[in-house]
Amino acid sequence: MSKRGPSPPPAGTLIKRAKATPPPSNQIAISSSNDERNKGLIRTVQRTSGLEAPIVSLAGAHSAEILSCRFDPTGQNIAACSADRSISLWRTYAPNTNYGLLSSHAKAPILDLQWSLYSQLLYTVSADHTLGITDVTTGQRLRRLRAHREIINSVDRTMASGAGVELVATGSDDRTVKLWEGGEEGSKHPISSYDIGCPVTSVCWSADGQNVYIGAIDNEIHVYDIRKNEQVYTLSGHTDTPTSLSLSPNGNFLLSPSLSSQTIIHDVRPFSPSPNRIHRVLHGAPAGFENTLLRGAWSKDDDGRRVSVGGADRMVCIWEVDSGKLLYKLPGHKGTVTAVDFHPKEPIILTGSKDGTMLLGEIEPSVTV
Repeated sequence: MSKRGPSPPPAGTLIKRAKATPPPSNQIAISSSNDERNKGLIRTVQRTSGLEAPIVSLAGAHSAEILSCRFDPTGQNIAACSADRSISLWRTYAPNTNYGLLSSHAKAPILDLQWSLYSQLLYTVSADHTLGITDVTTGQRLRRLRAHREIINSVDRTMASGAGVELVATGSDDRTVKLWEGGEEGSKHPISSYDIGCPVTSVCWSADGQNVYIGAIDNEIHVYDIRKNEQVYTLSGHTDTPTSLSLSPNGNFLLSPSLSSQTIIHDVRPFSPSPNRIHRVLHGAPAGFENTLLRGAWSKDDDGRRVSVGGADRMVCIWEVDSGKLLYKLPGHKGTVTAVDFHPKEPIILTGSKDGTMLLGEIEPSVTV
């Protein structure tokens, strides 16, 4: 006769099971109570980056409005320039230290800056008509060029194809754009100069370093070929001055906010399917009445699927490029958001404002189809 197995428990009996260990998750529990025993969970925030918190404030370095802020090519450091004539250097990740404040590098507000693509150099332009080149490891200003006769509004850099030389472009109110040899030992004279015919608000290099895109107060974007030293075409569509220019990571599209509160993405491929080269027209970021040069940016961790521009409503807009849909309208600043930049490797956005502070915020990673 075979043995019977254990009889099933009667109905209603409690059976104690081994407690499963929950998988580790990088989440923050936000509670409405300070009492540890009565901690009520309100919601959890799924973390998407290596930041210490979903939003990090970088404040205390500047006493005036921040005019430009950018990540370095590695994403580990941040540089910001201000109307108080100083440059601040920050760590992106915890403890987010302000490890440098360079306050004697210009005699007027510093309007724009760019990190060098290959070395620890910083290019800055200011209202005292100068282009400055600074070594951020030592804080020493290596070169100071009297570049223009009027305020310099914008700077950009590229690697000259095949030559291994960094080229720097500057655009000024004196109606000219000048090209310079970057690095520590470049010439004090420009390589070439282009007279646009009206004050220049923004400059941007093409991906191959052969063309320069120039935004001016005639509401057009002029495209100059540096090999021919002449204008090859213009990009139209704006009804007011373009405030900045930013090239997509793949080099095919050009983002340009304007003082008309309209942001246009132009198609700059050699053969564009659209005759007017307008890829998208984006709305939602008001330029305001202060005529501030608002600086937009492309996301880099997802190869330019999103763009962002700040506004005079103290918000930051992030759009999806393919659909033109407004994904985010981010609050947090107490003044016009003058500059935005995306982290090169993670879904992090950096914003600078007229309130003298910067905010680091993580966003959802882009969904790849």
